[in-house]
This record gives sequence, C-alpha cells and structure tokens, in this order.
Amino acid sequence: MQRRAHAPAAALAAAVLAAALTACSGGAGADGGDDSKPGQAGSTAPAAQPGKYRSLPEPCGYVNRDTLRRLLPTPGDDETDRDTLAKLYKGQAAITYDTDRRVGCRWKLEAPQGSRHLTVDFERVVSYQPGVSDEQRAEQLYGRRASAAHIPVSSGSPSAPAASASKGASSGPHPQGGAQSGSPAPSASRPGAPSASGSPAGGASLAPRALDDLGDDAFIDDKLITAGSGVHRDINIVFRSANVIVTIAYDQWSADKQHVPGSEDLQGKAQTLARELDAGNFNN
Repeated sequence: MQRRAHAPAAALAAAVLAAALTACSGGAGADGGDDSKPGQAGSTAPAAQPGKYRSLPEPCGYVNRDTLRRLLPTPGDDETDRDTLAKLYKGQAAITYDTDRRVGCRWKLEAPQGSRHLTVDFERVVSYQPGVSDEQRAEQLYGRRASAAHIPVSSGSPSAPAASASKGASSGPHPQGGAQSGSPAPSASRPGAPSASGSPAGGASLAPRALDDLGDDAFIDDKLITAGSGVHRDINIVFRSANVIVTIAYDQWSADKQHVPGSEDLQGKAQTLARELDAGNFNN
C-alpha cells in the first residue's frame, strides 16, 4: 500500500520537472536568435515590423574606385607606384563582431604637405522593443545623432529629437586615432565665418544642416580644427535609409596653418559619395 501511495507523488514530481525544463529551453532559437523580436510566438505584445534591410554590403568594395580617386587625389597616377595605389584604394575593413549588423572601411592618403582620411560605416538597426519597428528605432538613433551635432531638425520630422540631453556630446576619436582635443579656429570654426585671411570660409548653404535629397533623413556637419601639427577640416555626413544608418567621415589635414582646407570642395565630394552609396541600395 505504501508503494502505491508514493507512485502518484513520484509521477507528479517528474511532470513538474519536465514542465520546468520545457519552459527553460523554449525561449531560445536554434541559431541563438540574434534578430528575434519581442511579440513573436508566445508573447502577448505586438510583433515589431522587421526592417527593409536584412544584411549589409562589403564596405571596402562598395565604394566606386573613381570616386575614391576624387576624394583621395594623388599627385598623379603616372607618378605613383601601382602597388601603392592598389593598397590605397583597397582600404582597410573595420573590425566588427557581426557583419550583418555593422561594417565599415577606412582609407588614408598621406603626403608631406598634409593628408586625407575617409571612413564609411554601415549600421543595420534591429529593434528589440515591443511594438517598435526596426525603422522606428533607426529614426530614434538618427535623431540622437542629429541632436548631438546641433543640426536644426524640423519639429514635424519623425526623426526630430525629443530632448537635447545629448547636446555637447563629444564627437569621438579622430580617424587618426587621437581625440579631437585641438581647439576650433577662433574665426573659422564653422563654415560661413571669416577665415584667417578675412574672407568668408563659405556661404550659409555650407553651414551644418539637414539634407533633403539623401535617404529618408540626412545631415552634414563641418568643423575646422587647429592643432599643434596643423589644421584640419572634418566633414561628417549621416543618413538613414529605412533601418540602416550610414556615416561618412571625410577630413583633410594641412601641415601649413595658412592653407585652410575649404568647405565647398570637401562637402561636395562627400555628398557625391553619399548619394552614390544611397543609390546603390546597399546591394539588396
């Protein structure tokens, strides 16, 4: 009789243990579920809308070589060793841990009188917030970038930042590896201000601003910075296409502080590259 009394208790304990194991193992996908979203099977929250882009391009090969020649002009292809040119235009891929989520490439042209650097970065945004799509999350992240760069954004824009807490944030390390610790030139820290020679560095159209003809949202930023080794102008373009945010960082260094890199030329070349990247539809 005692054995019969213990049998139901043992069966009940086994059933409870099996249910617990099922609950622990049921939440993970076979491949780790990196892009799984709240609101899918077994959840009461609405599923978030997946993004348009599910992968990213190979960044070093995505930029047209003729475009690279214009952004990184050498004294002359005939005067430059072919191996040197091949290495220059090949670029150096950024180290990332998930090439489906973020990729980048960097090019640099060194010369005695100065240098130029170009970096292209692609970030595919995936939302893990219930009811927030990948594209909506990308809009939020873009809005923060625009706010940090003090870019005027229309209050009616879906990417208009809700707060300005990120104002004054550091722009991060310079492509050469050092922080941007140099102080802006007193009279030419922004395009449109008088340059060292007293002439305008650029019209109002060259000021940091939103761009209406690039991606779903876009802005361009322009800084002139003096440092102990010379002067450099940094051009940054950030644009969003659906759930992908693309960042272009393009700068020119001059060892001669009397030779100030101009906004018009650098901005024009950076915008040309941005439009080419956008038009390529990221190879999807």
